[in-house]
Amino acid sequence: MRLRSFSLIVPDYDAGIAFYCDAMGFDLVANEDQGRKRWVEVRPPGGGPRLLLARAASPEQVAAVGGQGAGRVWLFLETDDFARDHARLAACAGITFEEDPRREPYGTVAVFRDLFGNRWDLIQPKEGTS
Repeated sequence: MRLRSFSLIVPDYDAGIAFYCDAMGFDLVANEDQGRKRWVEVRPPGGGPRLLLARAASPEQVAAVGGQGAGRVWLFLETDDFARDHARLAACAGITFEEDPRREPYGTVAVFRDLFGNRWDLIQPKEGTS
């Protein structure tokens, strides 16, 4: 078995697609109308699990947008060129880095928030730790 995808609650399908695909450079892998909802999956260009963009459809879900990680970093975006991707993401509208890049025993990392408030690590693992 392997992890194929997980859901990420967004306020609107098209806003999610625009942000993750246009701003962050993810690939749109699925966008299927199912009547009352859509099946929308995006994936980082280097592969890995897909994000199933789930439109918030109730007050509880609207309140959960950006809070699925309960305030913690819970999404981890790995890069093979930290400087390149940090600069590209820092220039994206809707992305806010919370700190300067730092070196840790496991690699180079910086925390950012996406347009919807989710906290991510941009991380380039130290050689041999990936």
